[in-house]
Amino acid sequence: MRASVIGGGTITDEEAAIAEAVGRELGRRGHTVVCGGLGGTMEAVCRGANAEGGETIGIVPGEDRAAANEFVDTAIATGMGHARNALVALNGDGVIALSGGPGTLSEIGFALVYDRPVVGIDTHDVPGVESVETPEAAVDALEEADR
Repeated sequence: MRASVIGGGTITDEEAAIAEAVGRELGRRGHTVVCGGLGGTMEAVCRGANAEGGETIGIVPGEDRAAANEFVDTAIATGMGHARNALVALNGDGVIALSGGPGTLSEIGFALVYDRPVVGIDTHDVPGVESVETPEAAVDALEEADR
């Protein structure tokens, strides 16, 4: 399964630990991480996935694939800026939303438009987003929705 993981580009140490734990859980279970490819949540989730042998895909907003964080295995340049958020949501079989701002909210919206299951840990309170407490519960919920 491909899991899009979304969240803030600038995050706290606690938020980074959660994102890294989500990445580790996805990697441990053999899932591919899709994200926006830059820093913050995106870097932490990729770092966690890589630590467990998971594959990572970063869909970056600019024209330079090299802008992706060092933990991205496959970088995709879009030249689309924030409009690339639609591609991040579209390219996962489901979405795990972490804390973030308006960019994260837009990705949640796109995920719901594309009929992707969305699971959230400390994220926006939006109808259609299943709230869970732990990275393990988030991955469990996506796996259940993918059946």
